[in-house]
Amino acid sequence: MEIAATVLIAFALDAIFGDPGWIPHPIVFIGKLISATENLLRRIIPATKNGQLAGGFFLTVTVVAISFIIPFLAIKYLGMLDWRLGWALQVFWCWQIFAARSLKKEAMRVYDQIEAGNLEEARKYLGFIVGRDTGDMDFDEIEKAVVETVAENTSDGVTAPMLFMIIGGAPLGFLYKAVNTLDSMVGYKNEKYLYFGRFSAYTDDVFNYIPSRITAMAMILGAGLSSMSGKNAWRMWRRDRNKHLSPNSGHLESACAGALGVQLGGDACYFGKLYKKNALGDDLRHIEADDIRKSITLMYAASVIMLALAELARVAVVLLI
Repeated sequence: MEIAATVLIAFALDAIFGDPGWIPHPIVFIGKLISATENLLRRIIPATKNGQLAGGFFLTVTVVAISFIIPFLAIKYLGMLDWRLGWALQVFWCWQIFAARSLKKEAMRVYDQIEAGNLEEARKYLGFIVGRDTGDMDFDEIEKAVVETVAENTSDGVTAPMLFMIIGGAPLGFLYKAVNTLDSMVGYKNEKYLYFGRFSAYTDDVFNYIPSRITAMAMILGAGLSSMSGKNAWRMWRRDRNKHLSPNSGHLESACAGALGVQLGGDACYFGKLYKKNALGDDLRHIEADDIRKSITLMYAASVIMLALAELARVAVVLLI
């Protein structure tokens, strides 16, 4: 019951206050750990295919292990001094792990610039939250990119870590975020990371396999409860979920596209190279800035549904045991 209450309180704190920016975020330290470990490994491993594959494996195992062990020991030993201190640290870290309010804030910064007609500013702020090239995007492409990012990060930033925290508290939440951060930093299919980042990318796919699919179901249900089309979300999810290059992102983007009645996906440029991508959803209407706001509403609806289901499941397991 303690973990269930912890995650519920942490989710509420994030929804109300957002990220407590007055203290450095642990994900920043995970990012620095990744960079330092990568630099060390690249100095000692051979620059061959097998060497880079091995280096990527050790990078992932090292970062994930440290990201779990440090919060686990900190909460454990602080709790031995006083259980309330250990619980307070657990709540605080779970609060930091949730990213719903931060995602809303970043998406709305782009929305505000679109509404003001500031194309260059909209491109700039979009570049803070996507990995693709934004310099030549028009307003329609920007709106679509923001909606796709909100849809994908509904799982990565909210519901997936929520599930891990419900199971194992903040330590397991940080373990998941380490996997997620590794993928965002080294999980690229370019010359530098094609082999070195392969294990990190594969691990991220595995860790997100179940959460992405459950989140898509929550999105479909949330669409029906948020004056969007749950029926169309279900239809687009069934039809288009496997059209994405990622084994997980397609579930989220197809459900979101169906809920909004717009078409997402399509070609995109990364590091100056054009990548061909399938379209997801039907082009029933022209995408517009307000779809960004709707995607945020869908994110919160899906998150609340996931939280309620996860809390009920946790309570049921405790009672059965």
